[in-house]
Amino acid sequence: MKNISDLNSRFSGKPPEELLAFFLSEYRGRIALASSLSIEDQALTDMMLKLDPAAAIFTIDTGRLFPETYDLIDRTNLRYGIKMSVYFPQHEPVEALVKASGVNGFYESVEKRKECCRVRKIEPLLRALSTLDVWICGLRQEQSVTRTGAQAVEWDEANRLIKVNPLVRWSEQEVWRYIKAQQVPHNALHGKGFPSIGCQPCTRAVEAGEDIRAGRWWWENPEHKECGLHRRAT
Repeated sequence: MKNISDLNSRFSGKPPEELLAFFLSEYRGRIALASSLSIEDQALTDMMLKLDPAAAIFTIDTGRLFPETYDLIDRTNLRYGIKMSVYFPQHEPVEALVKASGVNGFYESVEKRKECCRVRKIEPLLRALSTLDVWICGLRQEQSVTRTGAQAVEWDEANRLIKVNPLVRWSEQEVWRYIKAQQVPHNALHGKGFPSIGCQPCTRAVEAGEDIRAGRWWWENPEHKECGLHRRAT
């Protein structure tokens, strides 16, 4: 594997398809897109499958998703002729979580919310990543204060593998231009004031002019608004 800083220099200013093509070729069978069904991940799904129709894509079903998100999984599979892998949380920890904190205990504190994310999202993610050397993500620097330092290619120390963020420097407008130009399936909630969509009880619509992630865990301060999937070194 080449030095990560060298790869960032090599692909700086290049189209995301070039970065994807390199990693899909170099790590065939050991690389996958972790899709949250966001517009970024839907754009990456389209790009990847045009480069390699057998490219691996997985998503996590926390058990608390919007109906529109399940519909999008189905529409994406039909559009591209694929069967996206879906990982679920293990039922014993979910049952223990609900017994200890209640169905919606995550509203009570950051700690309880992060424990819910750990049980419902992080554990399935770790199982998905366990067979990979590289994971592809739809992170963009402008998404939130927790992501401004993201790079196109990173070493994910927490998960001990390479993380590739092909759209890291794209604006939201650039993503939407791609979605519309390529007629990529996207979540119907985007047309109802939901720029960022997660679990149903933790996501609300935002007002015009609000930050795009203002509707995620809206009761928390911005610096806390991550579930733990994208932990960064400090």
